[in-house]
Amino acid sequence: MLRIAKWVNRQIKKLGSTFPQKLASGRLEAKSQGFRNLFPKKVKIDRVATGFQFIEGPIWIDEEKHLLFSDIPANKILQLTPNGEVKIFRKPSNNSNGLTRDKQGRLIVCEHGMRRVTRTEKDGSITILADQFQGKKLNSPNDVVVKSSGAIYFTDPPYGIQPEQQEQPIQGVYLIPPDHQEIILLADDFSKPNGLAFSPDEKQLYIDDSQCRHIRVFDVTIDGTLANSRVFHDMNIKEPGSPDGMKIDVQGNIYCTGAGGCGCLIVKAII
Repeated sequence: MLRIAKWVNRQIKKLGSTFPQKLASGRLEAKSQGFRNLFPKKVKIDRVATGFQFIEGPIWIDEEKHLLFSDIPANKILQLTPNGEVKIFRKPSNNSNGLTRDKQGRLIVCEHGMRRVTRTEKDGSITILADQFQGKKLNSPNDVVVKSSGAIYFTDPPYGIQPEQQEQPIQGVYLIPPDHQEIILLADDFSKPNGLAFSPDEKQLYIDDSQCRHIRVFDVTIDGTLANSRVFHDMNIKEPGSPDGMKIDVQGNIYCTGAGGCGCLIVKAII
């Protein structure tokens, strides 16, 4: 946990004044007509909870009407209820980061502290899905998505470990096949792979690189592997900040945090 806290402090120092002390106007700032078309003119931003250390991995649990999210250095997965109450869902969380659900509704968790990807079963027990590749420990799984086939894709930068702890020679993107046999390395040429998301038809996978400050897109082949890598959007501008979390809506619009400060939203339509 201490190494996670040190990493968080380093990130905060790097970003410096870009971390907002409070919400400004509470409104979205549109910089393109395409962005304006996505939201009502009078839409506002509400801060529903605060007081956390470094939060990641929000996932909505629709049938229970609550939000789960990680607080990495606090070593917790937290639950935000519809009435705004924040409860502890899991502690310790092994410094969880990215969260998602599989097609059976089970929680999939990237754990920095244990350097693994796990699944929470319906009875609450934990199943380890991946913690090593070719006999060496993973770096620190960061973000994760699940394809309709049941295949699980995750990024593995070294943010949660010290340099001397790294056993993998690369910062990889991996596939856990639906049969949960040996994991497959999909890409080994990222500097710091982070957020990832499928297009609505699952024919493309978008992955951002926090160090290179861009979003790449891959074609997803029939066997679930990736091909035809290309840069989709370059975010390497003068303003501080790096791409991290990323989602795609049902219309194919990409939402990605990035340069311009904490809370910056970048949208690019792909249809």
